[in-house]
Amino acid sequence: MRNKLVAGNWKMHGNLKENAALLEALISNMPKPGNNADYAVCAPFPYLASVQVALQGTCINWGAQNISQYEKGAYTGEVSADMLNDFGCRYVIVGHSERRMLFGETSQIVAEKYAAAQRAGLIPILCVGETLEQRDSDITEQVIDEQLKAVIALTGIESLAKAVIAYEPVWAIGTGKTATPQQAQDIHQFIRKGIASQDKGIAERISILYGGSVKANNAMELFVMPDIDGGLIGGASLVAEDFVAICSAIKS
Repeated sequence: MRNKLVAGNWKMHGNLKENAALLEALISNMPKPGNNADYAVCAPFPYLASVQVALQGTCINWGAQNISQYEKGAYTGEVSADMLNDFGCRYVIVGHSERRMLFGETSQIVAEKYAAAQRAGLIPILCVGETLEQRDSDITEQVIDEQLKAVIALTGIESLAKAVIAYEPVWAIGTGKTATPQQAQDIHQFIRKGIASQDKGIAERISILYGGSVKANNAMELFVMPDIDGGLIGGASLVAEDFVAICSAIKS
């Protein structure tokens, strides 16, 4: 049975007071782990220390939203994998659509960040997905295939045994739109079949999350799809009641 995962992406939100209240509410109300279900929050860099203190010994893991492809050096403003390890991070998001679109990260750069995470023992949550223009041009599968191939070319198909993939249709992030459960399932199935063409065992085991505006009111219908193994949650991860409800849906 594949592992299930719900990971919250706080993006550039929060402060010490708000974060403490959110984490306290999550710790008090989160469903107990089990049924191969895991939970995580990915916080901004400045708050990783306080998140680590709050979540140690709980059922909630934590991680970062980005990572440098470099191990050390004169890279002002960057954060290395070893630095993330200092704060007990388990996960790190790589290749989020906002990093690709707003900060110019190419698939090659994303692949290098993915590799840096794995060298340090972190689990990369590799984001792939298409824009509305690409979807309307009927090149969704081509775009996702290119994004995955860049990683596999650099690190090998076997690296996916220690990774998570998140499919995020860019047109459904922060827009109020969401893919139908069947639309999401179709792309998840495409991703899994593509991996299976190179390694069936890894394809069967890898967790593929959906990251397109998952909410408390649509999580269940998404999570029952056979190739959707959880969610990468944006705005709803900032509301304790909503995030707990989504985590509860993954266990059902």
